Amino acid sequence: MTNENKKIAVLLPCYNEALTVEKVIKDYKEAFPTADIYVYDNNSTDGTGEIARKAGAIVKKEYSQGKGNVIRAMFKDIDADCYIMADGDDTNPPVPEMADMILRGEAEMVIGDRLSSTYFTENKRLFHNTGNRMVRGLINTLFDVHVTDIMTGSRAFSYTFVKTFPVLSKGFEIETEMTIHAAAHNLRMVEVPTNYRDRPEGSESKLNTYSDGAKVLGTIARLFKEYKPMAFFGLFALIFLIISICMFIPVFNEYFATGLVPRFPTLIVAGFLLIIALLLFMSGLILEVIVKKNRQIFEMFYIRTKRK
Repeated sequence: MTNENKKIAVLLPCYNEALTVEKVIKDYKEAFPTADIYVYDNNSTDGTGEIARKAGAIVKKEYSQGKGNVIRAMFKDIDADCYIMADGDDTNPPVPEMADMILRGEAEMVIGDRLSSTYFTENKRLFHNTGNRMVRGLINTLFDVHVTDIMTGSRAFSYTFVKTFPVLSKGFEIETEMTIHAAAHNLRMVEVPTNYRDRPEGSESKLNTYSDGAKVLGTIARLFKEYKPMAFFGLFALIFLIISICMFIPVFNEYFATGLVPRFPTLIVAGFLLIIALLLFMSGLILEVIVKKNRQIFEMFYIRTKRK
């Protein structure tokens, strides 16, 4: 099957994007003339769905609020050889190269990298910039990858990635979950620099810097625990072990010098902390074995999931 005959689906999750959705659909139609453009209306109250329908998009309704819930429905409902995901706020211009890389089999996920181009000059929200840097540093460090733009909504996926990705996030933490999933399962990710333009006047971001930022950090912690339990529980085991040793050494020195243990409660607490450290270590060890077994199962499922 040639690339011309392969099916491309453009996915636009939307919530109150009446000001921009028509232009976004037009831009993606021009960039991908043979693609099906899907707009999933997430309980909009400003007529986003009707505007999108008149602009020629395939419009569906998703009643469970949150971007993660919308992406889950999209991935479940739509079959294609290549999926292009973008936001409906006109901040992500289409990049045909992203689809080409997926269709050539060069990657399972292509990430539109805003941070290497115009993001920091166009985006006027200071804490969004700081949050992007923080999330990027955490994920690259914890999961041993090098991804520049973690939070971008501009992505392209293969059929295999979409149909094997378990969507657990409900909101804006979905992009973080996608990146960590790919990193943890050794799925090839490629970044393509893309332009970024800030929202037009009158269009408001649905992302809350503080509450959604906290959810993203919570997602990173949860996935670090689930994908790397030995490192997660081992870190806490080490902390408890160090505290236990610090409490035990003065008691031991006093006993060695006098033969007495006047601070018996301290010795008991040190012993309990040592037990907790051992339990945490053993928990991490057992869970690490389970995670490796789950990766083997995923790998078997992954290689059997092919576009028919």
